Amino acid sequence: MTAKKEDKELLRADSENELQLTADVLVIGGGPAAAWAAWAAASQGVKVIIVDKGFLGTSGAAAASGNGIMAPSPENWDKVLSERYRSGKNLANLRWIERVIEKTWLSLPLVEDWGYRFPKENGESVRQSYYGPEYMRVLRKNLLRVGVKILDQSPALELLLADDGSVAGARGVQRQNHCTYTVRAGAVVLANGGCAFLSKALGCNTNTGDGLLMAVEAGGELSSMEASNHYAISTAFNATVTRGVPFGWASFTDEEGNDLGGYIDGRRDPSFLPNALLKGPVYARLDRATPEVKAVIEKSHFISYLPYKKAGIDPYTERVPVTLVLEGTVRGTGGIRLTDDSCGTKVPGLYAAGDAASREFLAGLASGGGGPNAAWAISTGQWAGVGAAAFARSLGNHANKRVARPAGQAGLRSPGVGGTPSPSSSSFDSEAIVRGVQDEMFPLDKNHFRSEQGLLDSLSKLEKLWEQVQANPKQDTVRDVEFSRRAASLTAVARWAYFSALHRTETRSEHIRVDYPETDPNQRYYQATGGLEKLWVRRDWITDATPSDGRNAIATPPLLTTQTTP
Repeated sequence: MTAKKEDKELLRADSENELQLTADVLVIGGGPAAAWAAWAAASQGVKVIIVDKGFLGTSGAAAASGNGIMAPSPENWDKVLSERYRSGKNLANLRWIERVIEKTWLSLPLVEDWGYRFPKENGESVRQSYYGPEYMRVLRKNLLRVGVKILDQSPALELLLADDGSVAGARGVQRQNHCTYTVRAGAVVLANGGCAFLSKALGCNTNTGDGLLMAVEAGGELSSMEASNHYAISTAFNATVTRGVPFGWASFTDEEGNDLGGYIDGRRDPSFLPNALLKGPVYARLDRATPEVKAVIEKSHFISYLPYKKAGIDPYTERVPVTLVLEGTVRGTGGIRLTDDSCGTKVPGLYAAGDAASREFLAGLASGGGGPNAAWAISTGQWAGVGAAAFARSLGNHANKRVARPAGQAGLRSPGVGGTPSPSSSSFDSEAIVRGVQDEMFPLDKNHFRSEQGLLDSLSKLEKLWEQVQANPKQDTVRDVEFSRRAASLTAVARWAYFSALHRTETRSEHIRVDYPETDPNQRYYQATGGLEKLWVRRDWITDATPSDGRNAIATPPLLTTQTTP
């Protein structure tokens, strides 16, 4: 359907109908990290606006189901701290893990005060998990209570930058009002999730890497992007619910019914399923579940049990085909590089929290999926919100009078003079771009099992897609604008992920290199990355402070390696 002329006019940057707002702090996102950031900023007495791609409280991964929380009682802090550090294979940071555990433990009583009902044992609240829909409903209600202005169905598309390079707000589109909006702000928190490449993993199709592209365009950096290839098990007949707990009690068989094993010392082998799926179909039956386990699955993990119930399948007696669904950086690690304890970035006034931020301090290159990620969202959201409020206050009363320019490029503006489309050039096909990115990111033999030649081949194809998104974006409707920008974001994130993976020549945690199968103890560094037309990587070495002291710091040395795309 062709848009009316007046609809097209609404999408112009100089449209008189554009919604224009001001705030001290703008939070971009709609999950737990964004909600906690907005509340924390508002608690500092500043004006806060939060913009969400969906409806804050129902969109995103957290709202889709239940989740554990890494919030051990104080007597267990040391145990959980050491376990989390070991899982990061010498790349996690003990001080940050300790900060996250403590902040989360102290924050959960607030959720109870706001109206969330945790289960009780012996009269005491057990704050070890949350039911996503109710948790997010309570967080939204609390934001409205403290005066935060919420813009739903309003995806942010680009940041605004002041002349001194500091962030000055953001622009986006409002789907339901068919217009653009601008929020001028003294500081911005990016908490709009990671990137799952539109894999249809439950709740993750809002996670398309928008914040990562916005941060880099503004001058920010990413880190640990090689840990961007987390896959999760799901039934193949409904490849969207990626909750793997029930499969801990599964028997795995091939097409003919032969037992495939898949366990080491009674625990499911994480490397088993990717290897087995490359050889052929794999089937699972939850026949190892005891009656007690069945009760837990059907109550605590009901979202995992629901596909079976709707399909009329008894998972305990019937075999079902299983697959692996890419969750990318949502349960992976890579994201925006944090530069201080308040979750600041390299860009003055720009903060990052939750899945949008690199979780390397918490997880190294391993997945923080589940409880650790939930705790990371709660803690980093608050640190970022308080940091953003302090920065905005430091600017005084003239923060929103600064001259500002939009920073977005690919998928938003044409390469012509002033961003004006060339009359003779056609717009790029957003859907074709997305399919092209998925063709490189979804296959296990490309993204799970990586090699130099495979990465180079994929990067070559991704470069061609990146060239395409530099052309005229389709902008007839607000959805066209959003989808054009989304195609650019997915392409950009895929390039950073594979470029970073190419330069880490070892296998460590989630990052598997078949041509470098061993973990190299000498590669004890984080890999920063960025760039738009020319990509680069840098090794940020970790100091030699002994892990047992609980205070190993992060050192950022001079530029060690700078590479352009092959």
